Amino acid sequence: MNKLAAVLMAAALVTGCADNKVIPGHGEVKTYGVIDEGSIKNPCIDYELSVGNVIWSVILIETVAMPIYFIGFSMYEPVDAKPEC
Repeated sequence: MNKLAAVLMAAALVTGCADNKVIPGHGEVKTYGVIDEGSIKNPCIDYELSVGNVIWSVILIETVAMPIYFIGFSMYEPVDAKPEC
């Protein structure tokens, strides 16, 4: 069981489901979460929920640190620029 938990945690550290995206006219737009929403979120960018990070948060709930990272800093990923901006 401990080996499985270690493998899952290592995989989570290496492969996140939400990625930063380069959007023309805005440069590289970063993912954001609940904790850093005020400093990262761009009002001219459309974001969508990263379902993969929510699933990883549930799977790794016992580790405490991983759900804090996924939900706090990487819950929403940029999709595209809003047309009105």
